[in-house]
Amino acid sequence: MGLKEEFEEHAAKAKLLPESTPNEDQLILYGLYKQATVGKVNTDRPGIFSMKERAKWDAWKAVEGKTKDEAMNDYITKVKALHETATSS
Repeated sequence: MGLKEEFEEHAAKAKLLPESTPNEDQLILYGLYKQATVGKVNTDRPGIFSMKERAKWDAWKAVEGKTKDEAMNDYITKVKALHETATSS
């Protein structure tokens, strides 16, 4: 299985994570997903009153230096770790 296929498989698994997954972890996944699928941030930072969108933008910006392959690998690793944590709780 290639990296892109494994990434897509784990993107589907990420949707099955429990709702109790901490926001911080969800934001990390969001940033890595966007970096892996879009590349570097291509929008302006949302305003102060759009706190949710601003947090998502900041999470994406935080991983902007990663290549798409690095972001995919990190995403896969994070999803695996979150699933292990969820199943051991």
